[in-house]
Amino acid sequence: MLNRSEVMVISAHPDDSEFGAAGSVAKWTREGKRVVYVVCTSGDKGTDSPDIPPQQLAKIREKEQKEAAAVLGVSDVVFLRYPDQGLEDRSDFRKAIVRQIRTYKPDVIVTSDPYRRYIWHRDHRITGQVVLDAVYPYARDLLAYPDLIEEGLMPHKVKKILFFGTEDVNLRIDITETFHLKLEALRCHKSQIIQLGIPDLEKWLWQRCQKMAEGEYFEIAEAFHQVELAY
Repeated sequence: MLNRSEVMVISAHPDDSEFGAAGSVAKWTREGKRVVYVVCTSGDKGTDSPDIPPQQLAKIREKEQKEAAAVLGVSDVVFLRYPDQGLEDRSDFRKAIVRQIRTYKPDVIVTSDPYRRYIWHRDHRITGQVVLDAVYPYARDLLAYPDLIEEGLMPHKVKKILFFGTEDVNLRIDITETFHLKLEALRCHKSQIIQLGIPDLEKWLWQRCQKMAEGEYFEIAEAFHQVELAY
């Protein structure tokens, strides 16, 4: 059985975790916490170029994600390899998430907010909802998946969920000391940074993180909606 992780970040695509939580991830790993990534798709639709086959792009993006995770001190990166733009709220997807939760037994899960309104990638919305359902009740309940019990994957109770990309912020984490690592990790996603067409990534990112810190004593932050779970 693998060692227990303190934090699991579950994202729809490679680079979602870096945009949403990389500064916080770097902060946690510096504090000695074990962080695991679960990436639901390999991002095989993430290009405007007709010359890159989806299978090739998936390999590129998985490599970029591993490089970014290494910058941040992430211990494991798990790719579920569902199709990009094809995530559905289905039992097989939910069970795949439950399997990872029971394997790594995180105290905290970080994922995308399924309740963000209007413009939001459908994969992000579906991922957040399926993670919520996986945490409660499926990862918790003994008889939810008897075959997982036979594999030795016993129920696990997650303590907190942090949602990034949220419109209902109730937690801001100071990333002043780890902003440079967030920036370095994002730069690993070369295939996607090109798509953004941002002339000065550092300036754009700093301003974005400044806005997330509004009302706090620190200058830059990552913003989340935190849910504490009571079973």
